[in-house]
Amino acid sequence: MDVIREKLKLLPDSPGVYVMLDSDRTVIYVGKARVLKNRVRQYFHSSEKPVKVQAMVDSIADFYYIVAPTEADALALENNLIKKYKPKYNILLKDDKTYPYIKVTTREQYPRILITRRITRDGRYFGPFMGGVSCKEIIDIAARVYNIRTCAVSVREKPAKPCLDYHLGRCLAPCAHMCTREEYAERVERVLSFLAGNYEEAEELLKERMRKFAEEEQFELALDYRNKIRMLSALKCKRITSMPRDVDADVWAIETNGLYTAVSLLVTRRGSMQGSRTFHADAGASDSGESLTSFLTQYYSAHEIPHEIILEELSEEAALAVFLKEKAGRGVELVHPKLGVRRELLDMAAANAKDYLERSVSAIAHRDDMTVKACERLKEQLSLSAYPKRMECYDISDISGVDKVGSMVVFTDGEADKYEYRRFRVKTVEGANDFASLQEVLRRRLSKLGTDEEEKFPRPRLIVIDGGRGQLSAVKEVFDELEITDIDLVALAKQEEEIFTLKSEKPIRIDKHDYSLKMLQRIRDEAHRFAVAYFRNLHSKRSLISVLEEIDGVGKKKRLALMQRFGTIDSIMRASVEELAEVEGIGLELAARVHTYFESL
Repeated sequence: MDVIREKLKLLPDSPGVYVMLDSDRTVIYVGKARVLKNRVRQYFHSSEKPVKVQAMVDSIADFYYIVAPTEADALALENNLIKKYKPKYNILLKDDKTYPYIKVTTREQYPRILITRRITRDGRYFGPFMGGVSCKEIIDIAARVYNIRTCAVSVREKPAKPCLDYHLGRCLAPCAHMCTREEYAERVERVLSFLAGNYEEAEELLKERMRKFAEEEQFELALDYRNKIRMLSALKCKRITSMPRDVDADVWAIETNGLYTAVSLLVTRRGSMQGSRTFHADAGASDSGESLTSFLTQYYSAHEIPHEIILEELSEEAALAVFLKEKAGRGVELVHPKLGVRRELLDMAAANAKDYLERSVSAIAHRDDMTVKACERLKEQLSLSAYPKRMECYDISDISGVDKVGSMVVFTDGEADKYEYRRFRVKTVEGANDFASLQEVLRRRLSKLGTDEEEKFPRPRLIVIDGGRGQLSAVKEVFDELEITDIDLVALAKQEEEIFTLKSEKPIRIDKHDYSLKMLQRIRDEAHRFAVAYFRNLHSKRSLISVLEEIDGVGKKKRLALMQRFGTIDSIMRASVEELAEVEGIGLELAARVHTYFESL
């Protein structure tokens, strides 16, 4: 604490970012401040603090700070550092899921309609679509009613041959010069109006066609059109009647009980409710207003920014407004309604967050037991040198040494971090040699430490190997070769679920009901799944005959005999050992080998 006291005296009056470290030099919290001196000193006052804040303060062994020119710069820097370190006590956007949009490529001479999850400002976008609304269905209606194209075929001076969509009445076929540019442009304008929420014209046309097909006793087609009419009716019901059609707004609310936090989002576009979403997290170490500011910065780094954001007043609103304006390239209005429909929406978002928190506290606590607390227990049970914030697990997959691949899966604070997964194709190992394959994969991965690529491949605190003592020793050789001493290494053997470490000759056994063992099993099983999926992907690309070439003992004559007898690889795969053994030149022993090979695919 003496070091901290001395540092507190030197804090400047400037805006900036502060980074809290624990005794292992792990980043546990990143915060921003209008005045660094005032904000950081608050943590070390003797005043009473919320449980989560006190837990964080008790873990601080050191801190450092970075001065920023403005509050907005501090907010952007805080966002980057949170993404980089994923600190334990920050509210994190862990499930960074993006929702689909419908895009009309208005910059093209003959615009088309498509589904996308990326906003690139090269057309008109509608969405995001959530809550069970099918973008495919909406595009299908647009194609059937307005005949706008959905393909990427270039429209050239020389006309192309009309495709099936034209013959089905789903496209005007501008590529085949079947319509004028003016005719097509008029259809595009009607599609844009439809996507903006004016469903009446499309609904009437769909009803006409439904009646027509019903009269012609084409009941399947009539039923299909009826379902599309019902979908449009559901979309119309989402309109907020007192909200102007030109309003695009996100509505945010946050609730916390000191231990856990719920952040609720309602999305409205063009006066219609698109859907809602609730995020949950451990409570952050700052107050709820600061937590929401930080969370919004993370969220809007990867999502569309609407013209209007509805929320309660924030203490750092000016910095957030500057950040959003720079990110969106235009002004973004932060609205704090007191009355009217916007207030009702804000109250709805707050009610959603509160309800989620009340209903989900036990579920969130259970998740905490299975993740962060499981990591803490594992540190004690395996005598790890540090809390295993970033765990990496490796597995090798192949059949008889063919298409050898390795997988690396990553858990951060006990949860799968799928954006960090990596796949390796083993390049230097001949034949089936899992030990050598593991060594190649780990050598390639660990050689990135201490280089410019460490930013992309951060240093893990724990590496888990799928296997036993042999696999552990093989990887230890790589550790010694690269002089790695600050990463813990263990192996988890599947049969008895024994854990082998470098600190004990005897394997460690953890109670099968313990969440720490279950977490190790999850990461081990995920590494195996990821490796097998990659192996099958590579394996499926081989030709059918080359598959048989991979089986030891099946030469050219036997391959031909098998193909003549069964006709296809699928038939060979489904054949029993006895049926395979009936083929000339294939005995029971080889038949069993062939059968085992295909069973393992």
